[in-house]
Amino acid sequence: MTEITRPHAAAPHGPGFAGRFLRWCAKAYNAATEADVIATMDERMISEIARDCSISPQELVRMARAGPEAADEMLALMRYLGIDPVEVLLQHPVLFRDMQLRCAKCSAKSRCRRDLSNSNAAAEFSHYCSNSDELNAMRPLPGVILDQL
Repeated sequence: MTEITRPHAAAPHGPGFAGRFLRWCAKAYNAATEADVIATMDERMISEIARDCSISPQELVRMARAGPEAADEMLALMRYLGIDPVEVLLQHPVLFRDMQLRCAKCSAKSRCRRDLSNSNAAAEFSHYCSNSDELNAMRPLPGVILDQL
């Protein structure tokens, strides 16, 4: 999965075509690398890793194929809603993992990205996001709210 950072961390590549292209190349490389690593493992090893992660072997393979950015929309939506993903990960790691799995398998990613870019996400995500119950429950929790500067 994608590395979780504080929302004010600097982006590795600037805006514009070159930055977008470099990010796309990095994502493609990372996804191919993870899928290639999984492909070299035998079924026993995949099953052990999946068990350690509390997911099925099929989910592990699916997640590797989806790439490390498969749940980026969840992180962006959390930040948009004022929820600190780092705090959620630290305080509720099993819930965070389950939410990542649901996001990675989501069929509404394009709508989510569109709503985030149009600043409609807070009003719309409950209509399609499979993590909406959890996200709505976290919104008022003081320990997981992003610090407002």
